[in-house]
Amino acid sequence: MTGHRTTLLCVPFAGAGASFFHPWRALAGDRWPVAAVEMPGRERRMLETPYRNVVEAAENEVEGIAATLGEGARVVLFGHSLGAVLAYELVHLLSKRDVHVERLVVSGSPGPWTQRERRAAGLPDEEFLARVEEFAGFRHPALDHPEMRELILPVLQADCEMHENYLPSTDEPVSVPICSLRGDSDGLVTADEARQWRDATTSTFSYAELPGDHMYLVDLGREVLDVIERQGRSGGAPDVSGRVRDVTDR
Repeated sequence: MTGHRTTLLCVPFAGAGASFFHPWRALAGDRWPVAAVEMPGRERRMLETPYRNVVEAAENEVEGIAATLGEGARVVLFGHSLGAVLAYELVHLLSKRDVHVERLVVSGSPGPWTQRERRAAGLPDEEFLARVEEFAGFRHPALDHPEMRELILPVLQADCEMHENYLPSTDEPVSVPICSLRGDSDGLVTADEARQWRDATTSTFSYAELPGDHMYLVDLGREVLDVIERQGRSGGAPDVSGRVRDVTDR
């Protein structure tokens, strides 16, 4: 990847792989190259053991990410749910390397110091899946196929454990602008929790809601990218085709 053009680097949510973001490449057009972090236990790294600790995952993966981005790279980091806290940890680490993080866009996540009260980790398989489906308002079709389920379930369980047990590596806020996004009917993350990210940065903060539940981004990739673009141009996220609302800036 070139270091002369800003890359949109996406960090997958629980159970997802880098391929979730492949359609965003076409949706992004010529705005940015879109890349995604590849995590152990899925897709091309399926044979590797998935992480169970967010800070460990970020620390172990950052060198490979920085090398892939290239010397002097400029990035906007995007992460949804588990991906949001992973991206937050990566901002701290990438900023100490020769990677310039322009912005952090977090989605479907309370602030990094807020732990979830309702948990799924440790439940028996069927209860676990029912709880995750209840949380997300979404069930991956592959879970209905026994062979695929056998591959996906351990990764999803590890991801939920690492997310629910997450504690930030530092109390120091980042120095890059943060934009927090949320589905306006998200039953897992409240608007107040999504706004907690204002305390995670010493720079500017903005907040926007898009239509949908916790997994709104499954259907609204283009709208998410439009918000990210407008954030970069103006420091705020104006209404996009009437579908984005409730935006605040610090």
